[in-house]
Amino acid sequence: MSNNGRGLRLAWLKGSLSLAALVFPWATQAQETAMSPEDRAAIQAELRELQQSRREFDARIEALERRLGMEEAAEPEAAAAIPVQPAARQPETATVSGQPVSPAVTASSDGKDYETTFSTPDLAEAPIADPAPPPTAVAVSGEDPSFGGRYIPGRGFVLVRGDEGELGAGVFAYARYLNQENLNPTYVDAFGRTKELADIREDIQFQKLSWNFKGWLFDPDFRYYFFFWTSNPQMGEGAQVVLGGYFQYHFNDALTVTAGVMPLPTTRSTNYTFPNWLRNDNRVMADEFFRGSYSTGIDAQGEIARGLRYRVALANNLAQLGVSSQELDAGFNTLSGALWWMPTTGEFGPSAGMGDFEEHQQVATLVGVHFTRSREDAQGQPDLDDFENSQIRLSDGTLLFSPDPFNTGGHIEKATYQMLALNAGVKFKGFHFEGEYYFRWVDDFVTVGPIPVTELYDTGFSLQASAMAISKVLQPYVTYSKIFGEYGDPWELALGANIYPFNRKETRFNIQALKLNGSPVGGSSLPSQVGGTGWVFSGDWIVNF
Repeated sequence: MSNNGRGLRLAWLKGSLSLAALVFPWATQAQETAMSPEDRAAIQAELRELQQSRREFDARIEALERRLGMEEAAEPEAAAAIPVQPAARQPETATVSGQPVSPAVTASSDGKDYETTFSTPDLAEAPIADPAPPPTAVAVSGEDPSFGGRYIPGRGFVLVRGDEGELGAGVFAYARYLNQENLNPTYVDAFGRTKELADIREDIQFQKLSWNFKGWLFDPDFRYYFFFWTSNPQMGEGAQVVLGGYFQYHFNDALTVTAGVMPLPTTRSTNYTFPNWLRNDNRVMADEFFRGSYSTGIDAQGEIARGLRYRVALANNLAQLGVSSQELDAGFNTLSGALWWMPTTGEFGPSAGMGDFEEHQQVATLVGVHFTRSREDAQGQPDLDDFENSQIRLSDGTLLFSPDPFNTGGHIEKATYQMLALNAGVKFKGFHFEGEYYFRWVDDFVTVGPIPVTELYDTGFSLQASAMAISKVLQPYVTYSKIFGEYGDPWELALGANIYPFNRKETRFNIQALKLNGSPVGGSSLPSQVGGTGWVFSGDWIVNF
């Protein structure tokens, strides 16, 4: 035992005897009137013996202190005044719509007082995409508001936290091995034109890096998210490095307003589900073909009732990344909205994403509907030499706004895009299954020269299934999608697995074999190629925090 520990112990013993000496006479006085002279004499004798014992005890303690070389021990009152640091507080268990969830898997934007998942860019097609549901920056009740440098799942490393705000930093990055050498080198489009695949690759790239900063300022309901993004396969292109972000204000559970760069809620994958996908940074083919993209605008979202959520966005166009403001028409040209219901548990995992890493012990269900309408023009389309983005295509992969899409000498200047998507899914004990069906209308053309159609109508579907074969370690999956198009019926099959070496979602390995049949989508940031038929293999090492 240390000298300080011995001193406190001895001081406590001395104090206890002193207290007894004070209490004993008081107690005897209270009964004095009821005692005989003989009893009082006996008690006084006992008191004298007790006082003598205390003097002898004090002498022994002083002798011990001199032998130990200690300073005089503090009195009990002084010892009690020594501050004791409280034990470190563990994060509280959060609840999402009444369901207990650990901070690592919470995914709600309802503004309640618990940890949430901050947005991480979806880099499948753009620098900012699919942030998780707009985060609440309110600290867990009881946390020390002055701490900094601590890692919180979903927020990254919180660099600064105080009464006036919070600043956190996070990263999404991965290295990818890609092998496209089994694809056919050419394909024939729906109009008889033979085309070569753009760039068949076998290489390793540090594929994506996004560094993001997120938190709140002055009021926990006023939140911000800023990022910078880069992509190795697109080095040398105009948008190889991009900066962006958004501001957000949480009014109440039913209304949160966001302004800035955002994914339009056209399908499941663009409604804040990233990075909680089975496939890393690439969507199933039909979703990639039908979906809208990312634009600058304003949206409102919230929870209407337990498990029933909505999101509505007004934006400049369907896909603004790579498009300057001078190329846009005046006014909001795009309206996109989503309504989804999680009836059984009131949640569907982090960000309502794909896969059941959390291994729900109650059946979790989700049904949803998405609708988007946008008036598009040729000038407002992303350039082909910019980073990949969503563009309207025919089902053989031909760009709608290309110079001669139908091989008739005419082209389209303006068109109206409308898309409806219906989805449903279930999760239980590590198993996950969901499907989505798409309907797309493109019409109201403004043309130059002859084209053979006045409208386009395409449908398609996607299916995804997965299981936690080894809890928190191994997650095999399969996806399938098909398009029923005016200019071909392409399909895609993917077999893959996610491996979690640290038993948590921030780091994983993804391996995948992808069978393409006339893919209508592709690009340098994707494993697929436009027109691709054959097998593609990829392996990703992903870090996301």
